[in-house]
Amino acid sequence: MMKKMKIISGNCILEDLDTSIKTAEKLKDFSKKYDFDLVYKSSFRKDNRSSEKYYTGPSLENSIKIFKHLKNKLGVELITDFHNLYEVETEISDVVDMLQIPAYLCMQTELVLKIANVGKPVNIKKGQFLHPEDVQKVVKKVESTGNKNITITERGTCFGYRDLVVDPRSFLYLKSFGYPVFFDAGHSIRKYGVPSSDLKSGGTKEFINILAKSAIAAGVDGIFIEVHPKPNIAKCDAATQLSFNEFEKLIKEIKPIWEAVR
Repeated sequence: MMKKMKIISGNCILEDLDTSIKTAEKLKDFSKKYDFDLVYKSSFRKDNRSSEKYYTGPSLENSIKIFKHLKNKLGVELITDFHNLYEVETEISDVVDMLQIPAYLCMQTELVLKIANVGKPVNIKKGQFLHPEDVQKVVKKVESTGNKNITITERGTCFGYRDLVVDPRSFLYLKSFGYPVFFDAGHSIRKYGVPSSDLKSGGTKEFINILAKSAIAAGVDGIFIEVHPKPNIAKCDAATQLSFNEFEKLIKEIKPIWEAVR
């Protein structure tokens, strides 16, 4: 039997229960319709915003309530990222199924070890500043705790002002470490430093599909892509989150390539 495509998807950041439910329900419907495994992703706290005035997430209490509802009522597998050591000690690490190491923080040894020691699957987001070979150093930190349930996500590399470049050679480097590799199509086309609410300059959304198709053809194990019921009013990454229609179009385009490669 052919291995199912896996997709990590959801709102960039938790906004409210209604938005999360709408998104999770729609993604569940798509996962059944197009036969892929879904991992629902939302950040409960975004500590790497470029201004202190930008939305960073709901309260910790509300975040736990939202995640519990998604888990218990909708039955979705959950992943979220942790930016601070104290966050790993909260109930959120108990509720979610996977813990994510943010790209900007992937070289922070204490944070990496703290996350790995929870004992749950860990998704390492490749730092924009790293050669893909150097991700092995992060992998070894996680492995040092005895946790070998690891995935790695490529999200582009800094080349010049505000631009990220996705080099398909990176997928081969990352897969050589022996763990599943995902491709983060949305964050790879962000224009960093430009407000993500700037729908024209915040990202080059038109390149998401071609990059995702290229990654699937190169043999990645899944796609990471954020979606929102109304991306233009999303509280984070409005310029790069996909609408439900855009997400379905993407799945229709990458699914035949997935099947052909395998």
